[in-house]
Formats: sequence, C-alpha cells, structure tokens
Amino acid sequence: MRLPHKRLQLSACRFIHNHPALRSSNPSGRTASFGFRTVPEESKESLVKDVFDSVASKYDLMNDASSLGVHRLWKDSLIDTLKPGRKGPLRCIDVAGGTGDIALRILDHARENYADRETTVEIVDINAQMLKEGFTRFKKTMYHNTPQVSFHEANAQELPPSQFKDDSYDLYTITFGIRNCTSIPAVLSEAYRVLKPGATFACLEFSKVNNPLLSTLYDQYSFTVIPLLGTILAGDRDSYQYLVESIRKFPSQPEFAQMIRDAGFSTGGDFDGGAWTDLWGGIASIHTGVKI
Repeated sequence: MRLPHKRLQLSACRFIHNHPALRSSNPSGRTASFGFRTVPEESKESLVKDVFDSVASKYDLMNDASSLGVHRLWKDSLIDTLKPGRKGPLRCIDVAGGTGDIALRILDHARENYADRETTVEIVDINAQMLKEGFTRFKKTMYHNTPQVSFHEANAQELPPSQFKDDSYDLYTITFGIRNCTSIPAVLSEAYRVLKPGATFACLEFSKVNNPLLSTLYDQYSFTVIPLLGTILAGDRDSYQYLVESIRKFPSQPEFAQMIRDAGFSTGGDFDGGAWTDLWGGIASIHTGVKI
C-alpha cells in the first residue's frame, strides 16, 4: 500500500470565521452550504478539508460516542445489503473512505463468507489526514502490503481519468461523505463514469427522520450532546457543530434518490425498501443505484 506523500496544513476549525477562503473573492458568484452558512462555492472544499484535518485522529472515537456505536451497525447493514464476494471477486472503489472501515468490512465479508481473497478496494479521500488514519488501521490487518487495498488522495467530484478510468469498477461506495462535497451531482456523475454497466452505486448517509417525536428528540441530541462531546473528546466543538448542521442540509430521501436517477442510475421506487432503506427511522439511509 502506498500512502500519498502530499501533506496538508492543519487548521483548527474554531478559527473558521476568519478562514482565508472566506476573505477571497467569489469570481463565479455561486454559493454552497457549509453547515447552516452560505459560503462562496470556491471556499467550501478548503473549509471542509480543515474540518476533517481537525477531527481525523478522533473521528472513529467521536462517531462511537455521538451515535453510541450505532454507526457500526449501520455500516454492517450496508455490507450485508451489498454482499461483496457473493458473485465472485469485485473491483471496488470506496470514496470519502479515508479511515478504511468500509473497505475493511468489504474485504472481511468477501473473505469470511465466500473465501474470496481477490476482491480489491481502492480507498479514495480528498483529505490526507483521514487517509493516514486508514493506512495505520490497515497496517494491523492481513491486507497490508497486498494488492487488495490501496490509498489515493483525490477529489470525488473530479477523479483523475488517467487513474480512475471509465467503466472500471464493480462497486462504488461512499459512506457519510457525500454531504460534505461541494457538488453532489458532480460526485454522482463521476460515480456513474467509473462504474461498469450493471455495476452498483451505494451510499450510506444521514437522512431525514419522518416521525415528529423522534425527529424532535434527535434534533435535541444532535445540537446539544454531539457538539459537547466534540469539546470533551476532541477539543473541537465547531467541527462537530458543522457536521451536525451538514446533516440537516442534506436532501431528503426522495430528493437524493432523484439526484441519483438524474446521474443516470436506475433505482427502486421512491419509498423505504425501494430506492432507499431507512435505518433507525431515517436517521440514516442506504441508497443504491445500478448503472444502466
């Protein structure tokens, strides 16, 4: 496995209001959401990079604390849905997968259930610090220094065509990452480009809770407990405040399903169990599409 050598400068998110990206001009005039804030489109990528630089070393710990470990069950559900290895070895690309937990689940599932040691996963992330965490995780596994896993620093919206070729992959996964991208349609378009015809796109993402009582309780927990845990466990309230806000800005299940179809994918119908599967009342959802 090769870890990218490009290094990113760390920047604490608590200084985000004075971030240089926000002092720059906005030549395109286009804007994007950064949590509940509206920022110049050109600035969002830099702002998000700084958030994940700040939280990378404590990212898994904070996910455990903020979800009481439930995010692990959701990720297991994603892999159980996809069943990698069931129909033979796959070439997979896991985007925004820097910490490596989805890639490891894919490889373990294929090996343990189907004696598959040929499935491969290319882990792609825009953030070098997150990739560093994933590289460290894989050094403790049997997959280290094997062709089954590799790490690549790249932008999900603009995967280099020379490296990520058209019609190349059997499975594309992106977990809790697409909401942080500046252009969701651009990410979906790239996913469509690199997948083989008949291949699967799968996204696990926080979503919209439909039950009013559960929604109220979830909002109270998210906006009070999670930023507080960010302060206690990571010394970084602002980054986790952003993460909570970014969840609320993400499209609803039907809206995101339509975006997936607009990119060219075929999906099920617009209902739970069709185009998407709700987890825990819609706190998170698994969306899938097939390239046609």
